[in-house]
Amino acid sequence: MRSTAARWSVRGAAVGLVAACAFTALPARASTDVVPAALLGAVLDRVTVLDLQQGMDARVFTSEQVTRAYLRRIDTLNPRLNAVLGVNPDAVELARQSDARRREHRSRGPLEGIPVLIKGNTDTADRQPTTAGSTALSEAKPAKDAFLVSRLREAGAVILGKANLSIWSNFRGSDALAGWSATGGQTRNPYVLDRSPCGSSSGSAAAAAANLAAITIGTDTDGSIVCPAAMTSTVGVKPSLGLVSRTGVVPITSRHDSPGPITRSVTDAAVTLWALHGTDPADPDSAAAAGALPADYTRVLRTDALRGKRIGVWRKGHQGIDPDADRVFDASVAKLRDLGATVVEGADLPDFQEVVVPHLLPAVLTEFKHDLDAYLAKTPGSHPKNLTGLIEYNRRHADVELATFGQDLFEMADKTDGDITDPEYRSHREAATTAGRQGIDDVLAAHRLDAIVTPTELPAPPVDYQGGDPVRDSFAGTSRHTSAAGYPHLSVPAGFSREGLPLGLSFLGTRFSDAKLLSFAYAYEQATHARKAPRYLPTAK
Repeated sequence: MRSTAARWSVRGAAVGLVAACAFTALPARASTDVVPAALLGAVLDRVTVLDLQQGMDARVFTSEQVTRAYLRRIDTLNPRLNAVLGVNPDAVELARQSDARRREHRSRGPLEGIPVLIKGNTDTADRQPTTAGSTALSEAKPAKDAFLVSRLREAGAVILGKANLSIWSNFRGSDALAGWSATGGQTRNPYVLDRSPCGSSSGSAAAAAANLAAITIGTDTDGSIVCPAAMTSTVGVKPSLGLVSRTGVVPITSRHDSPGPITRSVTDAAVTLWALHGTDPADPDSAAAAGALPADYTRVLRTDALRGKRIGVWRKGHQGIDPDADRVFDASVAKLRDLGATVVEGADLPDFQEVVVPHLLPAVLTEFKHDLDAYLAKTPGSHPKNLTGLIEYNRRHADVELATFGQDLFEMADKTDGDITDPEYRSHREAATTAGRQGIDDVLAAHRLDAIVTPTELPAPPVDYQGGDPVRDSFAGTSRHTSAAGYPHLSVPAGFSREGLPLGLSFLGTRFSDAKLLSFAYAYEQATHARKAPRYLPTAK
């Protein structure tokens, strides 16, 4: 059911695409520091992790060569994109170690030798900094890898580097500039360079789209994976809360934060999610997620997954705002019907805005102070040890840290007591979580649905967009219910605007329906092949 793998043949140091789809083994003395030409171009953009594994197993190329290919692409493209904060100085050595294990038949897992970029808010106990995009953490020295990084290493991945992000994961100022950080500058959208990549996992999504790594990892608190994925024609998976541990990730709130993959295909997203998933004693929510995924990820890679399923359509708050978004969404709904789904109109989620100000925002502000203070206090190194210290640091370094927008969310959070045992806080959290869960579950139950689909976002706005467009701002957020509920949310490429800007289709479901949503996304992806490689246009057509 998976598309035919691209194949290579190596003759000496030269590599060409073989029309007959036959592998030829790497010569015994082939140079490992030569980057095969096919690994630099369009072929690499189309392959999946499974194709790369097959090529390395057949000795068509090595992990070191694949890693060097990605490093070369970063050298070439990142000056235009600012998608990567920095590369791992040990990446090539890690790839060599992987190649040695493969030769000795000691491969560790499904990501053996696969280069992965992780978001810059994720701890690594190596020579890479974990800054969350702020110079305030330049001297932070995490004592150990984030749990998800440990899972990646256990699966054999090569940690290639860290991706840029919206500073402090878009939770510093209400007028934030998506994709900007003090340490990485402004991330650019690979499709149209003067358009926004969205945030906060902007660098992860832009890097995946531009093929700067086989896989990238983002984190999502409220749309921070799915929005960048939609705007860069990539697959973004925001898992159910706890499915992927948050230990070692610079937090916003443990009640929302969900790391997940951003990739060029659903296949790669599935492989990666299975590798990331695991029970972490330090993250209580991960215990509840034990067994939430079937043992074998290939069970979700079914082209017939939508046949006989009931898929609800959420249009309210999304339709009639942008003609291209309407056109692409209508075509997507028609394709779901062609694939055998029963399409159910009127599956609109209730307006969540009335919950945000009285309940969600107070809860998140309290959680942010509590969780961030705890992270800073336990992280070794020379840096502010609490939120109050961060605010003062930013004021002292305003020319760098506050160059593009303020820190009113920091200041609002610091005025809370950060007490998550307080009855008033707990009332706010219960109200927000209940509203999110009921909003989804009631619609699923009322229409007997397997999932809900909706447009993920409008076409990307200008890169300097900071809100204030009444038309654009009227588009109802698609991620708030799932983030408050802790439910899964996937975005898959759906098409393009007439200006060449990507558009995504969202699949939403109830708690731990992640595998089901992935199977639906896979069937849709294989039927549409909507993704196209970026062209790095300087401006929209």
